[in-house]
Amino acid sequence: MASKLMHALQYSGYGGGADALKHVEVGVPDPKADEVLLKIEAVTLNPIDWKIQAGALRPFLPRKFPTIPGTDVAGEVVQAGSAVKRFKTGDKVVAILSHATGGALAEYAVAKENLTVTRPPDVSAPDGAALPVAALTAHQALIQSANIKLDGSGERKNILITAASGGVGHYAVQLAKMGNMHVTTTCGARNLDFVKGLGADEVLDYKTPEGVSLNSPSGKKYDYVIHGASGIPWSTFEPNLSATGKVIDLTFTRSAMFTSALKKLTFSKKQLVPLLLVPKTENFDYVVNLVKEGKLKTVIDSKHPLKNAEEAWSRIMSGHATGKVVIEP
Repeated sequence: MASKLMHALQYSGYGGGADALKHVEVGVPDPKADEVLLKIEAVTLNPIDWKIQAGALRPFLPRKFPTIPGTDVAGEVVQAGSAVKRFKTGDKVVAILSHATGGALAEYAVAKENLTVTRPPDVSAPDGAALPVAALTAHQALIQSANIKLDGSGERKNILITAASGGVGHYAVQLAKMGNMHVTTTCGARNLDFVKGLGADEVLDYKTPEGVSLNSPSGKKYDYVIHGASGIPWSTFEPNLSATGKVIDLTFTRSAMFTSALKKLTFSKKQLVPLLLVPKTENFDYVVNLVKEGKLKTVIDSKHPLKNAEEAWSRIMSGHATGKVVIEP
């Protein structure tokens, strides 16, 4: 379908924020043998999208300029590659695109079959598109990094979730409570009731002395921290951790990488471990089905049409979105 044109947004270099996004007409991509071509129904943005634009992963990402950003999409299959077995034209799906190639901020995008799952009729396109990076990151952090059993059969642990009202955070709170964990959280004052409503046991306003120090109101030490906020040094986490406490870091900062390496070199029992999302089909299906069953709630911060996607970009850059920022055609 390369001869057919579509509306998309792209940027041509590092930096510039929302102002650097340009509306263009480009060819509709052709799916490779293991890909499906999707007519996009909803896209959600993640902090990593603007961080890539800002050069946080330079020179590795993006792979080339100009680039169409975004990875999290819900849509309808309009063409399946010759080797695709699980999907056919007309299927409603959710997919995560590669950060190397992006492609979400457009009318059409291609997705790998193994990173695409069926979207049940009772999961809306926005709710589905919200899941890929945010819900899968929360799931991987809790299941793989923190070894929590979401059926509640494991030992009860104390968990701190920073930035709990954000995309990853609001899923992490719900999943941790499914696992019967004691959950302490941080968020802004306006979101205290919202985070309590997600099931958090303790909620700290991050601007108060208690929030700055991360002290649990009940005096508990944290076995795990799911850390998605900015500007919190290791020296703040360390006294609040249990003897073998672990900070699972989602912030992609150089200081986090340095601290992680230092803790390993010094054989510290308290660790900081950066998390790199590795999407798996079975986990993807799992979180989609949780939404279908009403066990996991997606909270939408705001919706924007593709023609005004710059507003959505500015919103995600602000760091103050509650839940997920959605873009629709």
